[in-house]
Amino acid sequence: MINTTYVLECSINGKPVALPVPAAKRMSDILRDDLLLTGTKVSCEIGRCGACMVLLDGKPVNSCLLMAYQAAGKKITTIEGISEGEGLHPIQQAMLEEGGLQCGYCTAGMVVTLTALWEKNPAPNRAEAEQALCGNICRCTGYEGIFRAVERCGLSIKREG
Repeated sequence: MINTTYVLECSINGKPVALPVPAAKRMSDILRDDLLLTGTKVSCEIGRCGACMVLLDGKPVNSCLLMAYQAAGKKITTIEGISEGEGLHPIQQAMLEEGGLQCGYCTAGMVVTLTALWEKNPAPNRAEAEQALCGNICRCTGYEGIFRAVERCGLSIKREG
């Protein structure tokens, strides 16, 4: 039998990780079960809902579709790594202020996806936000609070910059 376990070496939330795992283990399982980073949620497990979204070298990806071997040498950022220090990331604060969440299950994936959007465009319009979030599903909010948060965050970033 071929041994498919190897040492995954990557960066997760700015910290180096070296973890023996099966090469084809899903990153969502590694994050939640092995590293206890439970902010990344798992829902559909087929890459359609976006609840498990992480940043892979700055790009949003569904961690339920990302195998361990695909993360080797990469920089992964989970919802736990989005904010710096004790404060909230501006999109997290805006989501709270604008009611961009209800049950909260999709919120981590939404925030991760929107964080990637802001890295490219700190003041996106609604169409750009809709396009960015096309891989994220929310079953509770109706999205208006999420889009108000996008607008609020864009405005707060413009004022600071």
